[in-house]
Amino acid sequence: MGVLTDYFRAADDAAVLAALHDAEGGPPVGGPGAVFDGVEAKGVDPDVVLGQLIAVVRRVEWAVDLVGGTPVWPTTPPPGREGPADEDDPWATGPWVMRLGRPVRDTLAELPEAGLAEVAARWAAAAEELPGADGEGLRPLVQELSGLARRARAAGEDLYCWLCP
Repeated sequence: MGVLTDYFRAADDAAVLAALHDAEGGPPVGGPGAVFDGVEAKGVDPDVVLGQLIAVVRRVEWAVDLVGGTPVWPTTPPPGREGPADEDDPWATGPWVMRLGRPVRDTLAELPEAGLAEVAARWAAAAEELPGADGEGLRPLVQELSGLARRARAAGEDLYCWLCP
């Protein structure tokens, strides 16, 4: 999957928007414009792949609305059913940022360190969008996401996802 995804924590939408305006929509994690504590997670889109991780942790069936994010960027109104009218519309080209629901943050934050290997193995088995992934390979990412969620919760912050094609 070629989509770049960064998960990060921020105090609120206004802080995210200010940083994105300053960086002209560039990545908020890693690189020279990084301003947020976060995790680079290429190909781990919030609705499907992260949603599968959340389903594994909660031991529920995955559903497309499990993560329940709220769009933050672009700041223009989202297109209607027909999609963007112009191919240069930021809703068609990205990047996009969404604020994840607090239940997602809390689910990740509550992962016990001792259970990370098992969760990573079950996630690898569930996420066919991560071809060739195994539990051992995914364990560091699960650990990073869990740690990020713990820091966000401790600071009273939300988790966000930046996506760019």
